[in-house]
Amino acid sequence: MKNAVTARIVDGIAAIPAEDWDACAGTANPFVSHAFLSILESSGSARSRTGWQPIPIIVDGADGKPAAIAPAYAKSHSQGEYVFDHGWADAWERAGGSYYPKLQIAVPFTPAPGPRLLLRDPVQAPALIAAIEAVTDQHGLSSAHATFVAPEQLPAFEAAGWLIREGTQFHWQNQGYADFDGFLGDLASRKRKAIRKERAGAVEGLTIRHISGADISEADWDAFWVFYQDTGARKWGQPYLTRQFFTLLGQTMPERVLLIFAERDGRPIAGALNLIGEDTLYGRYWGCTEDVPFLHFELCYYQAIDAAIARGLKTVEAGAQGEHKLARGYVPVPTWSAHYIPDAGFRRAIADFLVRERASVESDQEFLGAMTPFKKG
Repeated sequence: MKNAVTARIVDGIAAIPAEDWDACAGTANPFVSHAFLSILESSGSARSRTGWQPIPIIVDGADGKPAAIAPAYAKSHSQGEYVFDHGWADAWERAGGSYYPKLQIAVPFTPAPGPRLLLRDPVQAPALIAAIEAVTDQHGLSSAHATFVAPEQLPAFEAAGWLIREGTQFHWQNQGYADFDGFLGDLASRKRKAIRKERAGAVEGLTIRHISGADISEADWDAFWVFYQDTGARKWGQPYLTRQFFTLLGQTMPERVLLIFAERDGRPIAGALNLIGEDTLYGRYWGCTEDVPFLHFELCYYQAIDAAIARGLKTVEAGAQGEHKLARGYVPVPTWSAHYIPDAGFRRAIADFLVRERASVESDQEFLGAMTPFKKG
């Protein structure tokens, strides 16, 4: 029998005072902040009608304030997660089960690793995981999934018996470079020349502008909204985020936002949105109204490296997937998710699948790691 845990769920992030939430979430990762998650909610981007019903799970401390919080969502689909379980859903439903709703411990629409157990008191990690399991069991949900889990939190999930899934992203890592040329100096000569040529061609006739903080105007957000809609329509059929999300982002946490625009004759033709963490620059969205060869690489990867070096940040995380990042100096790193599957038979099937999948993922990582553009030896 599981140990008894006293926990509660509330109807949305806004039901928790920001200072209580952030005392658990910390300040290093902008995506788990009360500001970011409440913006997703209040803008209408992550709500029950979009299939992301926010139901944070809370374990209180002796002082009556939250000691541990899980950013939890009841999901009626598997969209906007970037850890793909559609095959699991199909298998469970073919067997006569209902995979949805499921419980998702995540930041909606955001494939950025970070804490999924928000802990003011680290001792409460097992209690919070037990509370997540209890919510899953008591509400008859098929499963619970914590996606893009910070590596340091994996042991807590493993100790609770959750299944661990491995994936791959491509991150740029700052080795104390003084400038972009310092980074290029670590690359093989042929790769350096290719990147310099690519950058020169991408920006010919254009002006690149970095905008952050109070300098971001509503006109800038209007321009970026057009870019975001174009990319969202092509990738997902319809954009996940509402127009209001971007206004609220600029109003609520402007110091965490970096917009990078490419302009022709003073008119933005492409843009990339980044969020600034304590030691990481997170690339999130990009779009354009004019097709310029290599401009995507320039705005999303090279300009992000420039910005990270200027700010003394250790890492650039440029989003999910994308082996094309490898040639631009972004190296393969593992990402992790944890999965609670109450049904014993379904759990065995998924566990077997994950063993095979991990062998393939790690083989790919080893192969890709040998293909980086850095000097050998």
